[in-house]
Amino acid sequence: MDMFKPVRDPEIKYTQLFINNEFVNSVSGKTFPTINPATGQKICDVQEADKADVDKAVAAAKAAFELGSPYRTMDASDRGRLLEKLASLIERDWSFIASLETLDNGKAFAFHGSLGDVFFCCKVFRYYAGWADKIHGKVIPIDGSYFAFTRHEPVGVCGQVIPWNYPLAMATWKIAPAVAAGNTVVIKTAEQTPLSALYLASLIKEAGFPPGVVNILSGYGPTAGAALSNHPDVNKVAFTGSTEVGKIIMAAASNDIKRVTLELGGKSACVVFDDVDVDKVVVEAQEACMTNMGQCCVAGTRTFVHENIYDEFVAKSRELAMKRKTGDPFDSTTINGPQIDEEQLNKIMELIESGKKEGAKVEAGGERHGDKGYFVKPTVFSDVKDNMRIAKEEIFGPVQQIFKFKTLDEVLKRANDSTYGLGAAVFTNDINKALMFSQGVKAGTCWVNCYNAVTAQGPFGGFKQSGLGRELGEYGLQNYVEVKNVVMKIPQKNS
Repeated sequence: MDMFKPVRDPEIKYTQLFINNEFVNSVSGKTFPTINPATGQKICDVQEADKADVDKAVAAAKAAFELGSPYRTMDASDRGRLLEKLASLIERDWSFIASLETLDNGKAFAFHGSLGDVFFCCKVFRYYAGWADKIHGKVIPIDGSYFAFTRHEPVGVCGQVIPWNYPLAMATWKIAPAVAAGNTVVIKTAEQTPLSALYLASLIKEAGFPPGVVNILSGYGPTAGAALSNHPDVNKVAFTGSTEVGKIIMAAASNDIKRVTLELGGKSACVVFDDVDVDKVVVEAQEACMTNMGQCCVAGTRTFVHENIYDEFVAKSRELAMKRKTGDPFDSTTINGPQIDEEQLNKIMELIESGKKEGAKVEAGGERHGDKGYFVKPTVFSDVKDNMRIAKEEIFGPVQQIFKFKTLDEVLKRANDSTYGLGAAVFTNDINKALMFSQGVKAGTCWVNCYNAVTAQGPFGGFKQSGLGRELGEYGLQNYVEVKNVVMKIPQKNS
C-alpha cells in the first residue's frame, strides 16, 4: 500500500469497545451512528458505552495497575519499547489510518491534514518512548542527619476525554505520556469521530501492551464522559474540549480531589506589524485561523494588522481566501474539507450572520459551500471591532477577523482582553517588539514569525479559561506523576 495514497472507502474493522485488550459489545447493546461530514451519510454504527461499560474499563485499568501485576513489574525501558512498537505499527498503516480519519472527521487527506496528523502521532509516541526510563527524582541534601530523595510515581488510573477535531492526535497526546510514566488509561472518544481511535486500539494490542493498560470507549459526554470523570477509582482526568464542559469536569473531579488537566477553548491573537513581508505573512495569518477548517482550539482568529499595511493586507487576504479550495477531502488539491457536523455548521453560520449585522465587512465567503455535507466557504471579515460577537466568541470555523491597530501597547492590551489565553503570535522584524509582545501576552504559547509550530518536545496548554496543565514535552509528564518525598534517618556512631 502506498502510504501517501488515500483509501477512499476504507474497511471499517473495529466498531466495538476496547476493554482489557478485547473488542466487546456494550453492556446495554446500544449503538450509535458515526457520520461522514462530507456527505452527511452514515458510515457505520458503533457500540455505545455508558456507566456499566466505564465500570468494566476502569476495573480493567485498576487491575493492570495493581502492585505485582505484569505491567507494574515491567521495566521502564520495556514500556518505552511498547510505545516505540506502537509508533512503528502506525507508520506501517499510515495511509489507511489517515483515510479513516478523513472519512470520519472530514479533514483533508494531504499532509496539511490527516497524513500530517498521523505522522505527528508517530513522533509523539517515539518522543515519550525515549522518556520512559528517564523519569526519576532527586537526592536532596536536607538539614539534619537524614538521607532524602524523591520518587516520581505514576498517578494510577487516568480517565481521558478527547475531542473530535484531532481524534488520533489527541488520543496520542494523552496515551503516550501516561504510559511512559507507568499509568493505565481509559479513553472516551468523541461521539462524532470514534473510528481512528478504535483502530489504534487494535495496534495497541498488536504491539503487546498488557491487558487493561489502555482501554478505549465510544460514547457520549453526559453518559460515558460523566461516568468516567465521576468514577471513584479514576485518579486523574485529562480533558480536551470546550471551556463549558471543562468546568463541569473540574467540578466533578472536586468530589474526591482527582488530579485534573484541561486543554480548553481559545480566541488567539495573531499580530502583524508593518515591517514584515506582507505577501508571506498574509499566507501565515490565514492558515493560522483556517487550518483544519478553523476547527482548532488555538486558531489565530483575531488577526490584528498595523494601520500602515491594513488595506493591503485585507485585499490580499480576500484574494487568498477566494482561492482556497473547499470540497472533497480525499482530493489532493483540497485545502478545506467540511465542518464536523450540522450542529457545528449552524453555529458557524449564525456567528457569521451576527458579524454582518454588527457591521463587519465580508471580504470573502460568508456563506455555506455546496448543497450536501457541512461545508463553509473560507470567510474573511474586515472592519471588525472588539465588542462584536465574532471578536469575542470561539467560532471554530474558517472565519478570519481582521482588526486594525496603531501601537504595541494598544494591541497587547487588546490581545489580552479575552477570557481565553491559549495561543498568540507576533509577526515583526523588530526583535524588541517581538520580545515585549511575547513577554506581555497572556497565553500558553507565543509564536514569533510563525504559527502553529506545535512539536512533540514543546509544551502546549493555556492561561486563564483556556485550561490547566500542559501537554507534550517534558512538562506533559508532570501531569502523570506524583512526587513522593522519602526521608531516611542516618544512624550516628557512638562517641
